[in-house]
Amino acid sequence: MTTHSRRSFLTKSALSGAALGTLGLSTASFGQGLETAVNHAPQASAPSDLKITETKCGYIRNGHSLFVKIYTNQGIWGCGEGVDATPGTYHLVKMFGERIKGKSPLNVNRLFEDIRRAGFFEGAQSGMFVAVLSAVETALWDLAGKALNVPVYQLLGGKFRDKIRVYMDTALYQFKLPKPEQFAQSASEAVKMGFTAVKFDLDQANDPNKYDAYNWTASPGELQRMYDQIAAARKAVGPNIDICVDMHGRYDAITGKQVAKMLEPLKLMWLEEPIPAENPEAFRAIAEETSTPICAGENHYLAYGFRRLLEIGAVDIIMPDLQKVGGLGEGQRIANLSNLYYVPFAPHMVASYLGAMASCHVCASVPNFLILEWQTYFHTDPMFKEIVTFDGNMVDNGFITLSEKPGIGVEINEEGMRKYATPGVPFFA
Repeated sequence: MTTHSRRSFLTKSALSGAALGTLGLSTASFGQGLETAVNHAPQASAPSDLKITETKCGYIRNGHSLFVKIYTNQGIWGCGEGVDATPGTYHLVKMFGERIKGKSPLNVNRLFEDIRRAGFFEGAQSGMFVAVLSAVETALWDLAGKALNVPVYQLLGGKFRDKIRVYMDTALYQFKLPKPEQFAQSASEAVKMGFTAVKFDLDQANDPNKYDAYNWTASPGELQRMYDQIAAARKAVGPNIDICVDMHGRYDAITGKQVAKMLEPLKLMWLEEPIPAENPEAFRAIAEETSTPICAGENHYLAYGFRRLLEIGAVDIIMPDLQKVGGLGEGQRIANLSNLYYVPFAPHMVASYLGAMASCHVCASVPNFLILEWQTYFHTDPMFKEIVTFDGNMVDNGFITLSEKPGIGVEINEEGMRKYATPGVPFFA
């Protein structure tokens, strides 16, 4: 109801009340309940009149984290995030913003397709185009939820769970040449914090046992180092804690097979990207020779990128990054596709708490969710609490409680983010 029509309605009500007064009826309470309800009704026009007016963005972490805000004619905005494949994409964001300007943000899937189809010859199949589209699409879901006063999971069809299990990425980076005892300590600390699953990196570019910087085949010394590190972690936490291992796609197929077989006695939750993402058949060759579950997906884009992996049984678990793969709707489509093959869905997540909670809405909305990635830097780097605003705790005993607020439930804090902004790039302008 517009301000003008509201004033007219109340004026007519007052005149009616005056008429009743001339009949000797009390006007003290006439229409007060209705007047109160009208005064407390939203000032904005109907959702059908909601239009996008502007799209702005900001970057941190040298451009590897993109934050988007989409504004409307009703003072409602939506927030989204993209990661990794985002440096240098400011003008891409602005181009996408122009393509959706003046349109209703409630048609999220339609706007996603409008942008994607318009970019067939601009790189819309993967990479930066899709990572930026992920941020824009997520902001549209946030905006739609706020406009309709429901959390995003409700727009995605409802929820299967209220809490989202996360694993702790320990960030025990191999370039520091950590010892097995450090793996044991890091795993134990995560368990003390309440996590029931941890992840470690095994790729070590400066391992003195490497043959050379460009040879992807692990030497016997490298293999022994890998085994000793994960064996120490397993001994420290016992058999009931899940351990995930990431190789970041930096080895060849023969090494992938050797590592997968070698680690079988340690009962991993998964071995992640032992080889680069491009060759599904090579992933299948590894998966067929081991009982260690093989996981991939953070470097695949859109649902199309997962079709072949699933069709030929190349992986046991998929892990799309929802801030990179195409957004929340695309993430749900990928999860549903994998569910047809009885493959668990365990999203990769290296974003802020905005990206984490956005991912949680998708994880809640699908039956085959397994676990979501969680970063140790949320506990150690104050930036990650300064750049967003939210209610409650980030995580409790290895679980994120799903937000029930309209939209995603986490907001961008522009002022908190400003001091971390990437130099030389416009900041929310």
